[in-house]
Amino acid sequence: MSISPDKLMALVVEAADDKKAMNVVTLDLQGISLIADYFVICHGNSETQVQAIATEIRKRAEEKGTRVRGMEGMDTARWVLVDLGDVVIHVFHRDDREYYNIERLWSDAKVVEQV
Repeated sequence: MSISPDKLMALVVEAADDKKAMNVVTLDLQGISLIADYFVICHGNSETQVQAIATEIRKRAEEKGTRVRGMEGMDTARWVLVDLGDVVIHVFHRDDREYYNIERLWSDAKVVEQV
């Protein structure tokens, strides 16, 4: 059982929000990149919160039958990348998010408005 990229993105945003992720931004990469349909970018205020956000996202995705293709950065919890195929999630520590500013790198992408 797999879900559409749109529904997976919404599930990821909800999971991040449930763990009090800060400044959740979703970029629509369709037609811009072959990497993924969506990037979800957020941050936590501590390593523990970053790990909790990433863990919750992985748990919810697996519950819906989505295979986690990769998860990197949990050991340091400064920038955790969760690869769900069509949706790639970047969970930063607050300081590292400001430093890398990947939203600027993908400025051609449209920001998806969350309801």
